[in-house]
Amino acid sequence: MKIGIILPDGRIHKLDIWPFKTSFREAPLTATTLAALVPQDLDVEVVVKDESVGQSPYIDEVDLVGISVLTGTAYRAYDIAKYYRNRGVKVVLGGVHVTLLPEEAAQHADSIVTGFAEESWPRLLRDYAAGHMLPRYDEDKSSNLFRSLPMARRDLQKRFGYMSPNTVSATRGCKGVCEFCAVPAAEFGWQTRPIHEVIDEIKSLNTKRIVFNDVSMGEDMLYFKELLRALIPLKIIWGGLATTKIFRDPEVVDLLQKSGCSYLLIGLESISSNSLKDISKGFNKIENYQYIIRELRRINVVLMGTFIFGLDSDDKSVFEQTVDYVNTHKIDIPRYAINTPYPRTSLFKKLKEEGRILHEYWPHYDTQHVVFQPMQMTPEELDAGFKWAYRETFKLAPIFKRTMASGKNFFITFGGNLAYRIYLRRLFSDKDRFWKQQVG
Repeated sequence: MKIGIILPDGRIHKLDIWPFKTSFREAPLTATTLAALVPQDLDVEVVVKDESVGQSPYIDEVDLVGISVLTGTAYRAYDIAKYYRNRGVKVVLGGVHVTLLPEEAAQHADSIVTGFAEESWPRLLRDYAAGHMLPRYDEDKSSNLFRSLPMARRDLQKRFGYMSPNTVSATRGCKGVCEFCAVPAAEFGWQTRPIHEVIDEIKSLNTKRIVFNDVSMGEDMLYFKELLRALIPLKIIWGGLATTKIFRDPEVVDLLQKSGCSYLLIGLESISSNSLKDISKGFNKIENYQYIIRELRRINVVLMGTFIFGLDSDDKSVFEQTVDYVNTHKIDIPRYAINTPYPRTSLFKKLKEEGRILHEYWPHYDTQHVVFQPMQMTPEELDAGFKWAYRETFKLAPIFKRTMASGKNFFITFGGNLAYRIYLRRLFSDKDRFWKQQVG
């Protein structure tokens, strides 16, 4: 039996200049972990394809394909599913979007998987091999299978396809309830892996550089600090995602430095306290941002600070104010997003009730397009301001001034900023900024 595991193209945050197709992000663990979960007693050949790094999603002589679906890749996933189903190949859809909208996804698949797949994916494959695959498999939320996982099949991922090829996961889910986030909407909960399993996996990779792909590493501060202490003897260099909450503990900065942290991506989101409260992220305290920036710079940790435009408290002045803040405080690698109401989130429900959802054309639900009516500006003004902020932020002069403050990290931060300058070519060449419903 031959199965394919496919990740459709997300179309953002990647270098796409012929002949290079490289993701700015870490290698995803979804497909390689699913490959590792294939029961060893089944005679299966597994092929992994990630369209985002230039791999064709079409596999010859395959019996079954599993496609992982994000909201922004849903239509592309459905197109790929149709291609295979037309050829008699069984198609399984899973991932965040399928968990959020299972009824929609089921129309495009022979079977769907909701939630996490440690138990359901192997069971589905056994059922398929036995000739009685079910139309739907749901996660057993009563058990924590996020332990004793088999090693991800990294041998199946594209070599040189990712800026960070060695990805590890220590936690998953999040305890937060941010208005815009799909994680609480999908009810993924919060789980941690035994720290000794995480350390053993890192050792087995035989590399000095890893990335944690956890949504928010520091939700459990006791666990987080124990993990950082366990990383110290490994003498590795690592990066990951966290929230400003980790800086409430004065011990964390010292542990970040000793454990080998090289960068953190932190959702600062806004420089308006009202906006932060509106999105249930009031734990972000703007008065603490300068402390966080200063401390990370002191220990040579690169800050990738993200901001959201289009919050209800935002008017047209938000773009210039945010760019000024980024440049004045010299945030190493800034990134901007448009507020996006993913299905079933509290943001989506609110905007739907208020009649402010412009459409449900999922390819534009990627944080790079306006899909709702903002409170204090037009959709066109939000889009124009978003592009203006990117253009102004990544001009060479402000890039140089910001990154000079990075000290010995200058070449890393300068290179990261240049990568976003390249991404801007794609942003500004996108003529399809607003979806228009076809009539007739």
